[in-house]
Amino acid sequence: MYNIMLVCSAGMSTSLLVTKMKKHAEAKGLEVNIWASAEADAKSTWVKADIILLGPQVRFLESKIKKMVDDKIPVTVIDMVSYGAMNGQKVLDAALAKILEASKNKEI
Repeated sequence: MYNIMLVCSAGMSTSLLVTKMKKHAEAKGLEVNIWASAEADAKSTWVKADIILLGPQVRFLESKIKKMVDDKIPVTVIDMVSYGAMNGQKVLDAALAKILEASKNKEI
């Protein structure tokens, strides 16, 4: 089971993308838990996540969020084109690739 948290200003603009990501995961038979969170709530909910994806509109939070998670999980900004198109497949595939990459790097 993978846990993916999306963060935006209020958690609202990412909710449609979460729905599309879940639909794609279900079609692929993947077990994932995906949720949107407001930046203000990220501090209390990030510990359940394997990765944090930031909406492009809050990319300025990247260093703050990375500091908060203390390099325990990957933090990345969602590609603007994929976000704008609400392409759940591309965003999910990119998130899973980052999770796998991070887990390989921790094994070394």
